[in-house]
Amino acid sequence: MDSKRLTKKGALGRILRYMKGQIPLVMLAIACAAGSVLLSLYTTVLIGRAVDCIVDGNVNFERMAPILITIAAIIPAVALLQWLMYFSTNKITHKTVKQLRADIFTHLQHLPLSFIDANSHGDIISRVVNDVDAVSEGLLQGFQQLFTGVVTIIGTLVFMARLNWQITLVVVCITPLSFAVAAIISKLCFNKFKEQSAIKGELTGYIDEHIGGQRLVKAFGFEKTAEAQFGEINERLNVCGRIAQFYSALTNPCTRFVNSLVYAGVGVFGALNAVKAVSGGFTVGDLSCFLQYANQYTKPFNEISGVVTELQNALASASRIFALIDERSESSDAGKKVLEKSDGRVQIKNVSFSYVPEKPLIENLNLDVKSGQHIAIVGPTGCGKTTLINLLMRFYDVVSGEIKVSGLPVKDITRNSLRGNFGIVLQETWVFRGTVRDNIAYGKPDATLEEIIAAAKAAHAHSFIKRLPEGYDTVITNDAELSQGQRQLLSIARIMLSLPSMLILDEATSSIDTRTEMKIQNAFDKLMQGRTSFVVAHRLSTIREADCILVMKSGHIVEQGTHTELMEKDGFYAELIRSRQEG
Repeated sequence: MDSKRLTKKGALGRILRYMKGQIPLVMLAIACAAGSVLLSLYTTVLIGRAVDCIVDGNVNFERMAPILITIAAIIPAVALLQWLMYFSTNKITHKTVKQLRADIFTHLQHLPLSFIDANSHGDIISRVVNDVDAVSEGLLQGFQQLFTGVVTIIGTLVFMARLNWQITLVVVCITPLSFAVAAIISKLCFNKFKEQSAIKGELTGYIDEHIGGQRLVKAFGFEKTAEAQFGEINERLNVCGRIAQFYSALTNPCTRFVNSLVYAGVGVFGALNAVKAVSGGFTVGDLSCFLQYANQYTKPFNEISGVVTELQNALASASRIFALIDERSESSDAGKKVLEKSDGRVQIKNVSFSYVPEKPLIENLNLDVKSGQHIAIVGPTGCGKTTLINLLMRFYDVVSGEIKVSGLPVKDITRNSLRGNFGIVLQETWVFRGTVRDNIAYGKPDATLEEIIAAAKAAHAHSFIKRLPEGYDTVITNDAELSQGQRQLLSIARIMLSLPSMLILDEATSSIDTRTEMKIQNAFDKLMQGRTSFVVAHRLSTIREADCILVMKSGHIVEQGTHTELMEKDGFYAELIRSRQEG
């Protein structure tokens, strides 16, 4: 995933497009910001008038009273408008982030399996969780300052120009220095925060890998090495984070220095004008008012510089998020046929496939499977057994050649209907957070409890499920609650419940004891009757009953036939069987 190709400007533009459906809230926020700022600026005018009510140390309370009453009325109005603005910006931010998070997860469901396999799961999780949170924080801070800041800058310039355009010109001439300083530091921050987000993803991936493999880490005494590797990534994150924070910390003092120049310029030129003033000219109250405007004018620059860390971090994180969203999805199934119920025929014609173009794996593979046949796939590790399963399920598409199911090319069939005709049990079990009942009914959500229990009994899982605290309603929160074998039995029960047209068993009984395996095998024998079945297996008991055994080597089917025929041939298959018996 290349997040470098999306610029800061491009990331910001993409985020703003997510707000198209929230125009009313945006308009409300702008209106409230404008109202609160204008009232605040008018308050400054009133304070200037109140100052002018003091002449030669004497206070004209008759003139000052209505001014103070007006100020007292304006203050709660400003507070209400600011609350409405914050409410609107909060809602805009959370709605935007909610839609962004939903789009990421939806897109993940449509990405090809090759993308998931090729990228660190921890980095993907970091983009969906950490980067979205960073965008949320940056947007919340940024929008609140944006709405008030823009109106404040424009409003104060207008009010200052009405009082004295010459002093206003001084302010305008000094202002570009703030923008120049902020722009330079902003670019440095963005690059470092993007790098920081990438290292966070790397660190999350490393932690994810080692938490999942703690048993092996401890078994091989790898703790010190793991700590050293973690320390190296952590140190890179620390150095990058320090530099990013250093750059962002420069913004505030630099902009405050420029803002102080603005204030000094206003003070000097304003004092000179006040000294020269004649009746009806530039008064002390006007100077007081102008100095307050100078503070209000520079305040947005200070506030924005104060949240520059969140803003730059948000944009850097957004670029990583959109890089993920821009990854190409699986090809569309629009206009393709729905395979209602397969008759079990499978033809593989001249199929070639490789995960990496320069390393061919399967070449010129041919196979013709009749309806109801039981096909065993054997061969050494890395010969292409599981790859063949991936191609049948269209987890990957062939590079060349063609696979047909029920006489239809799989590329002309919708993926969901194709996969719905296969029941698959993998060597790697998967149990999600939910009840045992929900886990078994994953492929058939509308199944009755009686159907679920029947499937569990057929998979020999009913006895251990009954021993769980709540039986079928026991919530499984993590893998530690069930053994590997028990999770495998739940996976088998899913298939027993869905009763697909064809079966794929990839070492389905590898985590089950021999006694239970015999019972499961009997259940599979019943399930496979009349169904085309592809079984990847190492155990001889599973292989010898197959109607046809495919012997694979280096991506090719080198032998094909029944167990008896292949043993009589005394070729590669017979050699494999003897090596296992000797082992």
